[in-house]
Amino acid sequence: MPTVTQAKHQAGDFFVDYEEKVFDDIKANPGEKALVTFHTVAFEGSIGLVNMLQATRLLRKGYETSILLYGPGVTLGIQRGFPTLGDEAFPGHQNYANQLTKFMAEGGKVYACRFALQALYGHGEPALVEGIVPINPLDVLDLKLMHLRDNAVILDTWTL
Repeated sequence: MPTVTQAKHQAGDFFVDYEEKVFDDIKANPGEKALVTFHTVAFEGSIGLVNMLQATRLLRKGYETSILLYGPGVTLGIQRGFPTLGDEAFPGHQNYANQLTKFMAEGGKVYACRFALQALYGHGEPALVEGIVPINPLDVLDLKLMHLRDNAVILDTWTL
């Protein structure tokens, strides 16, 4: 049998060069916008959290950034907790609420489709995280079209 002679990895070790940046650090030009859409279920994959972080990064790069929660994406914007709302039942339980709250505090806008909220998931507007704007289901397409007209950066987040 081959013998492993390499030392065990230790906390603080590096596996990759995380400091090298290959591309220019792009910043928004004045008036540029971004839209990040979410048609994904909370806690059923990492894409919801990852693209919330991307939305925050776009905002910090100077883009006027909006998030759209529609279809199952509205589940990212509802209040949760156990045993009471706001309590963290397990580590990461409040990740979505925390990220959305931070995003809005930094100037981002978050919209949630009223149809999905009520008809699909049985929640009302009071269930939304503070600051999320509920919108008519007909506004979902118009919000995207407005951003297309403005040549905005658009990230569509889907899970199937």
